[in-house]
Amino acid sequence: MVKIYSKVDPSILLISIFRKSDISSERTDISPDNEYLQVATKKLPIGKTFAPHRHNYLERTTTITQEAWVFMSGKVKAEFWDLDDVKIYETDFGAGDIAVVYRGGHSFEVLEDDTILYEFKTGPYFGQSADKTFITRRKNEN
Repeated sequence: MVKIYSKVDPSILLISIFRKSDISSERTDISPDNEYLQVATKKLPIGKTFAPHRHNYLERTTTITQEAWVFMSGKVKAEFWDLDDVKIYETDFGAGDIAVVYRGGHSFEVLEDDTILYEFKTGPYFGQSADKTFITRRKNEN
């Protein structure tokens, strides 16, 4: 797993990246307990069961949108920006990879036709104007 921390404030986790090849039979929590979006992974054997259950009502309050992308097929180039809108990291994602974005900015470019991903965000969603601030690329960035 790759964890990318802010250069502006090194105590702030911006992104967790987990590759399909890293998934094991042990549960791996991708998200730290204090983040609003919780993501974990585990390779499951045939016959594995989970007891029937439901989740209890528990009021939570958040002021931030976090998101995760699970790449099902194809290839994507992703770029990530720090809290001060300076590009901090870029990488490619393929089938089975996941990116969990807690803070900072991001963009991606689809590199293969018919790329499929699932995107998960904290909600509710109030529309793009309430949800996003666009980052202006600097001259030294592509």
